[in-house]
Parts: sequence; structure tokens; C-alpha cells
Amino acid sequence: MNTKKLVVLSLLAGIGVVLHAVMPAFLTIKPDMMLAMMFLGILLIPEIKSVLLLSIVTGILSAITTGFPGGQIPNIIDKPITALVFFALFLALKKYGKTIFGVALLTAIGTIISGTVFLASAYLLVGLPGPFAALFGVAVLPAAALNTISMIILYPVAQSIMKRTKIITTTAIQK
Repeated sequence: MNTKKLVVLSLLAGIGVVLHAVMPAFLTIKPDMMLAMMFLGILLIPEIKSVLLLSIVTGILSAITTGFPGGQIPNIIDKPITALVFFALFLALKKYGKTIFGVALLTAIGTIISGTVFLASAYLLVGLPGPFAALFGVAVLPAAALNTISMIILYPVAQSIMKRTKIITTTAIQK
């Protein structure tokens, strides 16, 4: 992994932290905007080493900034699992994974997987402040919608920047 790729991943993680910090809470639950940045990093640099590194860093940063009671460990559990599943889906759907529709679908599925893993691990480790289904409906589904909309806007912009600046090889980000 070269320095340019590390810088890109660091910037995405930093942007994710800022978005996570400024995102308002809905009924005391804050959607995890760091997921969108993690997914963007996976789409732009689809290498297993990058996926693992970004998922661990994102998990730690999410744990530090979480507002969910006892959500530190569930965040650390959730991000690597979600990143690996997202990456596997991306590889399985390689033909469609770089289209706007494919990116939107992967983001929605990835966010739902992340929310499910997070809530399940929180339930097992620390308990939930309400019923699983209610928390899923109040937090996970709106986060999936928000992340999907964000990726529809951000992915073409990021892809264009990556091509123009030649930060990474264009073969990694071709459609």
C-alpha cells in the first residue's frame, strides 16, 4: 500500500469523523455517517489491505465518537464485519458495482448490515435502550437512506477527483 492511498483513506476517515460529530441525533440516535466514508474508501481503493485498515480505523473512530450507551465495543465489532461483507458484495457485483445504481444499492445494503450487526452486538453485550425493531426502524433505515443519498452525490465527485489528480491508478476506479 503506497503513501497516496494511505492519505486518501486518512482523509476519508477524517471527513467521516467530522460528519459523525456534526450529524444531529434523531430521537437520541445518531446515524453513522462514517459508514459512507468507509464505503467510499472501499470503492475507490478496492484492496483487502486497504479494506481491513480502513475498517479498523473507522471502528475505533466510531467507538470514540459514539453517543450510543455502551456502543464502543459494538462499533469496533461492526465496522470490520460490515467492510468485509461490503467488499465481498462489491467483488461479486463487479460488473455493476461501479455504476451509480450499484453504488447506491451496495451502500443501502451495507448500512443495513452494519446497523444489524451493531444492534445485535450491542444487544448481546450491553443491552438495548429499546426494542430491536424500533431501533432498527428509527436509526438504521434513516441512516441507510441518508448514506445512499450521500453516496449518490459523493461517489461521482470522488471518482472524478481521483481520475484527474491521478492519486491512484485509473484502472482501479474505471467503470
